[in-house]
Amino acid sequence: MDANTLLDALLDDAGMSRLGLATRVNRAAQARGMAVSYDHSSVIRWLKGQRPRGIVPELICSILAERLGRPVCVEDIGMGSDPKALVVTPLAGFIDRSTALWRGDQQQRREVREAAPLTGLPAIGPVWEWENPPDDADVSRAGIVRVGADHVAILRTARTHYERMYRKAGGVATRARVVAYLNDETAPLLRGSYTDATGRELHRATGGIVAIAGICAYDSDAQGLAQRYFHQALRLAKVSGDRAFGGYVIALLVNQALYMREHRQAVAFAEAGLRCAGRAISHALACDLYAMQAKAYSRLGDQKQAHRCMGLAETEAGLIRHSEEPVETSYVQAGLLEANLADTLIRLGDTMAAQTYAAEAVAVQTHERGRVHRLATLSDCQLRGGSPELAAETAMTMLDSMEGMESRRLRDRLVKVRTSMAALGSRATADVVERIDGTLHIPL
Repeated sequence: MDANTLLDALLDDAGMSRLGLATRVNRAAQARGMAVSYDHSSVIRWLKGQRPRGIVPELICSILAERLGRPVCVEDIGMGSDPKALVVTPLAGFIDRSTALWRGDQQQRREVREAAPLTGLPAIGPVWEWENPPDDADVSRAGIVRVGADHVAILRTARTHYERMYRKAGGVATRARVVAYLNDETAPLLRGSYTDATGRELHRATGGIVAIAGICAYDSDAQGLAQRYFHQALRLAKVSGDRAFGGYVIALLVNQALYMREHRQAVAFAEAGLRCAGRAISHALACDLYAMQAKAYSRLGDQKQAHRCMGLAETEAGLIRHSEEPVETSYVQAGLLEANLADTLIRLGDTMAAQTYAAEAVAVQTHERGRVHRLATLSDCQLRGGSPELAAETAMTMLDSMEGMESRRLRDRLVKVRTSMAALGSRATADVVERIDGTLHIPL
């Protein structure tokens, strides 16, 4: 039985206590000739996932709708017949569900933070919904807080701030800060008052922060939670009407699919991003989507398709003009393509070419986190190329670069480097293994 975070969030939004809800349900039921005696313990059981019998869920909806001043249905309070079924959620209901997730994450609820990754239709449905009609005709809203351009500008600044923090300190350290910002600063704005035009800008800016929350969850190895954040960001992209931003979120889902070894899904998602973003897609994003497709094909053993996508990625890379790119694609920096191509070529067995690309990737400047990944790739290539001393030297530089970062994804790379180094048993690699062991003993 899953905890009912939706009902909990709506109670909080309505400013209603558990006893207050129970009392109101009793009165509403008695008015219909029903003898019930719910109390705060009853509501606690509902919050733990129990569904009350009869018309009580409808009564709860009516009570909350009157208090909130907007329609509330049984799906909105987590008491629908099939809460896991794919439903195209109206915007108001989507906002309630999103803020409920943020609240559950901030409260460190186990069922939220340890949610299993979605599979099948629930995993691909949000991508399909982003691709296809209907679009949101009017996203204006009436609320207490009047939202204007200055609020939107602050959200955009916050997104950039947390992105930079993530790159320097890692997702484990950054995640709580982003989630707190979503709950404390962003949620009240979404429930505020705004025009259609301002609302689209507001949802676009919110989507940027939600995407960072997903990245931090991914980096913390909360894959199910990260997936849900990415799905939220994709829905927000649709609300905003920004197809290019939607393509960026698709790229995040492609990257996660690669990590989870869902290689065919990675190929399909990348195709969706390239197809549906259309002319709005930037060259940097197209470059990255093609490069990730190449990686997926290499893992599927399809050399022909991998090389085709590598060529398309290199073509797009030659067309990038960073001054014309959206802020989200700033991660596509010089050397990223070369690092991805090196990874692809390793999988295809072309070690010498992979080592050349990996060295080119390390030779150019990038942010701290990107440099760690590039050094790890180069070290792997050098080991496979029969140069353990060079690989050990590169690994030491990698360890220097990641000091102060807290990231489970980077730890995964450390474990892989350690396994490869330990298998050789040389003096140079033994020193690296010893230092990695010391790093891995530091708790996140």
